[in-house]
Amino acid sequence: MGGWAIAVHGGAGVDPNLPEERQELAKQLLTRCLDLGISALRASVPAIDVVELVVRELESDPLFNSGRGSALTEKGTVEMEASIMDGCGRRCGAVSGITTVKNPISLARLVMDKSPHSYLAFSGAEQFAKQQGVEIVDNDYFITEDNIGTLKLAKEASKILFEYRIPSTVGLDSCTLEAETPPLTMNGLPISVYAPETVGCVVVDSQGRCAAATSTGGLMNKMVGRIGDSPIIGAGTYACDACGVSCTGEGEAIIRGTLARDVAALMEYKGLNLQAAVDYVIENRLDQGKAGMIAVSSNGEVACGFNTVGMFRGFATENGFMEVGIWE
Repeated sequence: MGGWAIAVHGGAGVDPNLPEERQELAKQLLTRCLDLGISALRASVPAIDVVELVVRELESDPLFNSGRGSALTEKGTVEMEASIMDGCGRRCGAVSGITTVKNPISLARLVMDKSPHSYLAFSGAEQFAKQQGVEIVDNDYFITEDNIGTLKLAKEASKILFEYRIPSTVGLDSCTLEAETPPLTMNGLPISVYAPETVGCVVVDSQGRCAAATSTGGLMNKMVGRIGDSPIIGAGTYACDACGVSCTGEGEAIIRGTLARDVAALMEYKGLNLQAAVDYVIENRLDQGKAGMIAVSSNGEVACGFNTVGMFRGFATENGFMEVGIWE
Protein backbone atom coordinates (compact mmCIF):
# COMPACT_ATOMS: atom_id res chain seq x y z
CA MET A 1 0.00 0.00 0.00
CA GLY A 2 1.20 3.49 -0.80
CA GLY A 3 -0.72 5.32 1.91
CA TRP A 4 -3.81 7.46 1.68
CA ALA A 5 -4.65 9.79 -1.21
CA ILE A 6 -7.46 12.16 -2.06
CA ALA A 7 -8.64 14.05 -5.15
CA VAL A 8 -11.48 16.55 -5.57
CA HIS A 9 -13.01 18.27 -8.59
CA GLY A 10 -15.38 21.15 -9.28
CA GLY A 11 -16.17 20.41 -12.90
CA ALA A 12 -14.53 20.06 -16.31
CA GLY A 13 -14.83 22.64 -19.07
CA VAL A 14 -13.73 26.03 -17.77
CA ASP A 15 -14.28 29.37 -19.47
CA PRO A 16 -10.81 30.33 -20.80
CA ASN A 17 -11.62 33.95 -19.92
CA LEU A 18 -12.40 33.13 -16.30
CA PRO A 19 -11.52 36.21 -14.18
CA GLU A 20 -8.49 35.83 -11.93
CA GLU A 21 -10.53 36.54 -8.79
CA ARG A 22 -12.94 33.74 -9.66
CA GLN A 23 -10.06 31.37 -10.27
CA GLU A 24 -8.70 32.21 -6.84
CA LEU A 25 -12.07 31.61 -5.16
CA ALA A 26 -12.29 28.21 -6.80
CA LYS A 27 -8.76 27.28 -5.72
CA GLN A 28 -9.49 28.38 -2.17
CA LEU A 29 -12.59 26.17 -2.01
CA LEU A 30 -10.75 23.17 -3.43
CA THR A 31 -7.90 23.71 -0.95
CA ARG A 32 -10.35 23.93 1.94
CA CYS A 33 -11.97 20.68 0.88
CA LEU A 34 -8.59 18.96 0.53
CA ASP A 35 -7.61 20.14 4.00
CA LEU A 36 -10.88 18.78 5.38
CA GLY A 37 -10.26 15.41 3.79
CA ILE A 38 -6.61 15.30 4.83
CA SER A 39 -7.50 15.94 8.47
CA ALA A 40 -10.05 13.11 8.36
CA LEU A 41 -7.62 10.70 6.71
CA ARG A 42 -4.90 11.50 9.25
CA ALA A 43 -7.46 10.63 11.92
CA SER A 44 -8.00 7.22 10.24
CA VAL A 45 -11.53 8.03 9.04
CA PRO A 46 -12.61 5.42 6.44
CA ALA A 47 -12.57 6.44 2.78
CA ILE A 48 -16.35 6.21 2.38
CA ASP A 49 -16.88 8.70 5.22
CA VAL A 50 -14.26 11.07 3.83
CA VAL A 51 -15.80 11.32 0.35
CA GLU A 52 -19.20 12.07 1.88
CA LEU A 53 -17.70 14.69 4.20
CA VAL A 54 -15.89 16.49 1.38
CA VAL A 55 -18.80 16.46 -1.07
CA ARG A 56 -21.11 17.80 1.64
CA GLU A 57 -18.73 20.74 1.96
CA LEU A 58 -18.83 21.32 -1.79
CA GLU A 59 -22.63 21.08 -1.83
CA SER A 60 -22.88 23.70 0.92
CA ASP A 61 -20.86 26.31 -0.98
CA PRO A 62 -22.67 28.02 -3.92
CA LEU A 63 -19.49 28.43 -6.00
CA PHE A 64 -19.85 25.15 -7.90
CA ASN A 65 -22.91 23.42 -9.32
CA SER A 66 -24.18 21.10 -6.57
CA GLY A 67 -26.46 21.56 -3.59
CA ARG A 68 -26.78 25.31 -2.99
CA GLY A 69 -25.93 26.98 -6.30
CA SER A 70 -27.24 24.15 -8.47
CA ALA A 71 -28.16 24.79 -12.09
CA LEU A 72 -31.80 25.51 -12.87
CA THR A 73 -34.24 23.53 -14.96
CA GLU A 74 -36.24 25.09 -17.80
CA LYS A 75 -38.91 25.78 -15.15
CA GLY A 76 -36.50 27.72 -12.93
CA THR A 77 -36.39 25.00 -10.27
CA VAL A 78 -33.56 22.81 -8.96
CA GLU A 79 -33.40 19.03 -9.45
CA MET A 80 -30.22 17.55 -7.98
CA GLU A 81 -28.60 14.14 -8.22
CA ALA A 82 -25.75 12.35 -6.48
CA SER A 83 -24.12 8.98 -5.99
CA ILE A 84 -21.61 7.37 -3.65
CA MET A 85 -19.77 4.07 -3.84
CA ASP A 86 -17.68 2.06 -1.39
CA GLY A 87 -15.04 -0.07 -3.07
CA CYS A 88 -15.31 -2.59 -0.25
CA GLY A 89 -17.97 -4.94 -1.60
CA ARG A 90 -18.93 -2.43 -4.31
CA ARG A 91 -21.74 -1.04 -2.18
CA CYS A 92 -23.45 2.00 -3.66
CA GLY A 93 -26.29 4.48 -3.34
CA ALA A 94 -27.70 7.08 -5.72
CA VAL A 95 -30.49 9.66 -5.92
CA SER A 96 -32.04 11.84 -8.64
CA GLY A 97 -34.72 14.51 -8.86
CA ILE A 98 -33.92 15.87 -5.41
CA THR A 99 -35.59 19.21 -4.70
CA THR A 100 -35.57 19.73 -0.93
CA VAL A 101 -32.72 17.69 0.61
CA LYS A 102 -29.94 20.04 1.72
CA ASN A 103 -27.15 17.51 1.05
CA PRO A 104 -28.05 15.02 -1.69
CA ILE A 105 -24.80 13.07 -1.21
CA SER A 106 -25.82 12.14 2.32
CA LEU A 107 -29.19 10.92 1.06
CA ALA A 108 -27.34 8.75 -1.46
CA ARG A 109 -25.30 7.37 1.44
CA LEU A 110 -28.50 6.54 3.30
CA VAL A 111 -29.87 4.73 0.24
CA MET A 112 -26.72 2.61 0.37
CA ASP A 113 -26.76 2.02 4.13
CA LYS A 114 -30.43 2.11 5.12
CA SER A 115 -32.44 0.80 2.16
CA PRO A 116 -32.56 -2.48 0.21
CA HIS A 117 -31.99 -0.53 -3.02
CA SER A 118 -29.15 1.20 -4.84
CA TYR A 119 -31.03 4.06 -6.49
CA LEU A 120 -34.07 6.17 -5.54
CA ALA A 121 -35.48 9.09 -7.53
CA PHE A 122 -37.94 11.98 -7.40
CA SER A 123 -40.92 11.57 -5.02
CA GLY A 124 -39.69 8.20 -3.76
CA ALA A 125 -36.31 9.64 -2.84
CA GLU A 126 -37.91 12.66 -1.17
CA GLN A 127 -40.21 10.40 0.87
CA PHE A 128 -37.25 8.25 1.92
CA ALA A 129 -35.43 11.43 3.00
CA LYS A 130 -38.30 12.40 5.28
CA GLN A 131 -38.41 8.90 6.76
CA GLN A 132 -34.69 9.11 7.50
CA GLY A 133 -34.98 12.53 9.10
CA VAL A 134 -32.43 14.31 6.89
CA GLU A 135 -32.33 18.11 6.78
CA ILE A 136 -34.99 19.50 4.44
CA VAL A 137 -35.03 23.04 2.99
CA ASP A 138 -37.20 24.96 0.53
CA ASN A 139 -36.19 24.71 -3.12
CA ASP A 140 -35.42 28.44 -3.03
CA TYR A 141 -32.44 27.69 -0.76
CA PHE A 142 -30.57 26.20 -3.73
CA ILE A 143 -31.32 29.04 -6.18
CA THR A 144 -28.86 31.94 -6.55
CA GLU A 145 -29.22 35.27 -8.32
CA ASP A 146 -26.34 34.39 -10.64
CA ASN A 147 -28.13 31.26 -11.79
CA ILE A 148 -31.39 33.12 -12.35
CA GLY A 149 -29.48 35.45 -14.67
CA THR A 150 -27.75 32.57 -16.42
CA LEU A 151 -31.04 30.77 -17.01
CA LYS A 152 -32.39 33.95 -18.62
CA LEU A 153 -29.40 34.02 -20.97
CA ALA A 154 -29.89 30.35 -21.76
CA LYS A 155 -33.52 30.89 -22.62
CA GLU A 156 -32.71 33.92 -24.77
CA ALA A 157 -30.22 31.83 -26.70
CA SER A 158 -32.71 28.92 -26.86
CA LYS A 159 -29.90 26.51 -26.07
CA ILE A 160 -28.98 24.11 -23.28
CA LEU A 161 -25.93 25.48 -21.49
CA PHE A 162 -23.34 23.82 -19.38
CA GLU A 163 -23.53 25.40 -15.95
CA TYR A 164 -22.03 28.91 -16.06
CA ARG A 165 -21.33 29.02 -12.34
CA ILE A 166 -17.91 30.46 -11.73
CA PRO A 167 -17.70 33.50 -14.04
CA SER A 168 -19.49 36.60 -12.83
CA THR A 169 -22.67 37.40 -14.75
CA VAL A 170 -22.15 41.12 -14.29
CA GLY A 171 -22.15 42.85 -17.65
CA LEU A 172 -23.16 39.76 -19.60
CA ASP A 173 -25.70 40.15 -22.38
CA SER A 174 -26.89 38.00 -25.23
CA CYS A 175 -23.88 39.10 -27.30
CA THR A 176 -21.63 37.27 -24.86
CA LEU A 177 -23.11 34.02 -26.09
CA GLU A 178 -22.01 34.51 -29.70
CA ALA A 179 -19.18 32.10 -30.50
CA GLU A 180 -16.37 33.12 -32.86
CA THR A 181 -15.54 29.47 -33.52
CA PRO A 182 -17.90 26.58 -34.34
CA PRO A 183 -20.10 25.96 -31.28
CA LEU A 184 -19.47 23.07 -28.94
CA THR A 185 -22.17 20.45 -28.80
CA MET A 186 -23.69 18.29 -26.09
CA ASN A 187 -25.54 15.17 -27.15
CA GLY A 188 -26.14 16.67 -30.59
CA LEU A 189 -27.36 20.03 -29.28
CA PRO A 190 -25.32 23.25 -29.64
CA ILE A 191 -24.11 24.93 -26.49
CA SER A 192 -22.93 28.52 -26.20
CA VAL A 193 -20.75 28.27 -23.13
CA TYR A 194 -18.86 25.24 -21.92
CA ALA A 195 -18.24 25.74 -18.22
CA PRO A 196 -17.96 23.54 -15.14
CA GLU A 197 -20.65 21.42 -13.62
CA THR A 198 -20.61 18.68 -10.99
CA VAL A 199 -18.41 18.15 -7.95
CA GLY A 200 -16.73 14.97 -6.82
CA CYS A 201 -14.25 13.37 -4.47
CA VAL A 202 -12.28 10.12 -4.57
CA VAL A 203 -10.28 8.70 -1.68
CA VAL A 204 -8.12 5.75 -0.78
CA ASP A 205 -7.47 5.45 2.95
CA SER A 206 -4.46 4.02 4.77
CA GLN A 207 -6.05 0.57 4.67
CA GLY A 208 -6.22 0.66 0.86
CA ARG A 209 -10.00 1.08 0.77
CA CYS A 210 -11.27 3.16 -2.18
CA ALA A 211 -14.43 5.26 -2.35
CA ALA A 212 -15.98 7.79 -4.73
CA ALA A 213 -18.77 10.37 -4.57
CA THR A 214 -20.28 12.74 -7.15
CA SER A 215 -22.99 15.40 -6.88
CA THR A 216 -24.53 17.90 -9.29
CA GLY A 217 -27.41 20.16 -10.19
CA GLY A 218 -27.04 19.08 -13.82
CA LEU A 219 -27.38 21.27 -16.90
CA MET A 220 -28.62 24.83 -16.94
CA ASN A 221 -32.04 25.02 -18.66
CA LYS A 222 -32.31 21.22 -18.73
CA MET A 223 -35.66 19.54 -19.28
CA VAL A 224 -37.50 18.69 -16.08
CA GLY A 225 -36.76 15.06 -15.25
CA ARG A 226 -33.42 14.91 -17.07
CA ILE A 227 -30.91 12.57 -15.40
CA GLY A 228 -27.20 12.83 -16.17
CA ASP A 229 -24.19 10.66 -15.44
CA SER A 230 -23.53 11.74 -11.85
CA PRO A 231 -25.96 9.30 -10.18
CA ILE A 232 -25.23 6.48 -12.62
CA ILE A 233 -22.93 3.90 -11.07
CA GLY A 234 -20.27 2.94 -13.62
CA ALA A 235 -20.73 6.14 -15.61
CA GLY A 236 -20.21 9.15 -13.35
CA THR A 237 -19.08 7.28 -10.22
CA TYR A 238 -17.37 3.97 -9.52
CA ALA A 239 -15.25 2.35 -6.81
CA CYS A 240 -13.89 -1.16 -6.33
CA ASP A 241 -10.87 -2.88 -4.82
CA ALA A 242 -8.62 -1.36 -7.49
CA CYS A 243 -9.68 2.29 -7.66
CA GLY A 244 -12.23 5.07 -7.15
CA VAL A 245 -13.36 7.37 -9.99
CA SER A 246 -15.55 10.49 -10.26
CA CYS A 247 -16.42 12.04 -13.64
CA THR A 248 -17.59 15.43 -14.86
CA GLY A 249 -18.58 16.91 -18.20
CA GLU A 250 -21.11 16.01 -20.87
CA GLY A 251 -23.31 13.56 -19.03
CA GLU A 252 -24.80 11.88 -22.06
CA ALA A 253 -21.33 11.11 -23.45
CA ILE A 254 -20.12 9.83 -20.07
CA ILE A 255 -23.13 7.51 -19.83
CA ARG A 256 -22.58 6.13 -23.32
CA GLY A 257 -18.90 5.50 -22.59
CA THR A 258 -19.37 4.06 -19.07
CA LEU A 259 -16.29 6.10 -18.22
CA ALA A 260 -15.81 5.41 -14.52
CA ARG A 261 -16.20 1.65 -14.78
CA ASP A 262 -13.92 1.47 -17.81
CA VAL A 263 -11.01 2.85 -15.80
CA ALA A 264 -11.42 0.01 -13.29
CA ALA A 265 -11.86 -2.56 -16.06
CA LEU A 266 -8.63 -1.54 -17.77
CA MET A 267 -6.77 -1.89 -14.48
CA GLU A 268 -8.40 -5.23 -13.62
CA TYR A 269 -8.36 -6.93 -17.02
CA LYS A 270 -5.42 -5.37 -18.84
CA GLY A 271 -3.15 -4.52 -15.93
CA LEU A 272 -2.85 -0.81 -16.76
CA ASN A 273 -1.75 1.54 -14.02
CA LEU A 274 -4.14 4.26 -12.87
CA GLN A 275 -2.94 7.16 -15.03
CA ALA A 276 -2.66 4.96 -18.13
CA ALA A 277 -6.23 3.73 -17.63
CA VAL A 278 -7.54 7.27 -17.18
CA ASP A 279 -5.68 8.49 -20.26
CA TYR A 280 -6.99 5.62 -22.39
CA VAL A 281 -10.60 6.26 -21.39
CA ILE A 282 -10.43 10.00 -22.02
CA GLU A 283 -8.75 9.48 -25.40
CA ASN A 284 -10.81 6.54 -26.65
CA ARG A 285 -14.19 6.30 -24.96
CA LEU A 286 -15.74 9.75 -25.38
CA ASP A 287 -16.25 9.81 -29.16
CA GLN A 288 -17.08 13.51 -29.72
CA GLY A 289 -17.89 14.13 -26.05
CA LYS A 290 -16.10 16.40 -23.59
CA ALA A 291 -15.38 15.28 -20.04
CA GLY A 292 -12.88 14.89 -17.25
CA MET A 293 -12.28 12.62 -14.28
CA ILE A 294 -10.30 12.21 -11.07
CA ALA A 295 -9.19 8.85 -9.72
CA VAL A 296 -7.26 7.13 -6.94
CA SER A 297 -5.88 3.60 -6.78
CA SER A 298 -5.67 1.22 -3.84
CA ASN A 299 -1.90 1.65 -3.71
CA GLY A 300 -2.13 5.40 -3.14
CA GLU A 301 -1.86 6.82 -6.67
CA VAL A 302 -3.84 9.86 -7.81
CA ALA A 303 -4.66 10.71 -11.42
CA CYS A 304 -6.79 12.97 -13.57
CA GLY A 305 -7.62 13.39 -17.22
CA PHE A 306 -9.76 15.75 -19.29
CA ASN A 307 -10.22 16.80 -22.92
CA THR A 308 -11.71 20.21 -22.09
CA VAL A 309 -10.08 23.63 -21.75
CA GLY A 310 -9.65 23.03 -18.03
CA MET A 311 -10.94 21.24 -14.95
CA PHE A 312 -11.15 22.48 -11.37
CA ARG A 313 -9.21 19.87 -9.37
CA GLY A 314 -7.01 19.20 -6.37
CA PHE A 315 -4.92 16.29 -5.10
CA ALA A 316 -3.07 15.30 -1.95
CA THR A 317 -1.21 12.18 -0.84
CA GLU A 318 0.21 10.87 2.42
CA ASN A 319 3.79 11.50 1.26
CA GLY A 320 3.18 15.26 1.29
CA PHE A 321 2.24 15.91 -2.35
CA MET A 322 -0.52 18.51 -2.77
CA GLU A 323 -1.67 20.35 -5.89
CA VAL A 324 -4.63 22.51 -6.87
CA GLY A 325 -5.13 23.49 -10.50
CA ILE A 326 -7.52 24.54 -13.25
CA TRP A 327 -5.69 24.48 -16.57
CA GLU A 328 -3.51 21.83 -18.22
